[in-house]
Amino acid sequence: MSIKVGGTFSRSGGIVSAIGKQLKLINLKAVQRITVTFDPFQENAVPTREFLQHLSSPRIVQSNPSCLLKSEVVCDRRSPSIIFQLSPTAQAEAKLKKIEFNSANLSTLELLQLCNKHVSSLAPKEIVSSGVKTKSEKKAGGAKRR
Repeated sequence: MSIKVGGTFSRSGGIVSAIGKQLKLINLKAVQRITVTFDPFQENAVPTREFLQHLSSPRIVQSNPSCLLKSEVVCDRRSPSIIFQLSPTAQAEAKLKKIEFNSANLSTLELLQLCNKHVSSLAPKEIVSSGVKTKSEKKAGGAKRR
């Protein structure tokens, strides 16, 4: 049998699943402080507030518990912005002190994608060690305990 109509067999999960996928990829180990500034009375502040809500979720906070998340609510018609201040090791690697997003015309998904592209890529890579050893490997490779 052949497929009469080209394309995919299933539809995409939509915007919610795309945001969920980006949230799983966020890693804040390269960041010391995040400052989110917005004017709540502007219409384009909603995606920035949603981004702030996603950053304060327990799973994202757990990626770097020492990262400070500060929100500045202003009332001066300023466009929303997000500033990531990098840790000293990430500053040396990227040769930057901070990364600033002007989030005036960006959606929540676009903010998450930019965060993954520019901030999460600076996080140090985790070294994976083989944690499970058999008894024979322990006897052959390790010293004896007394």
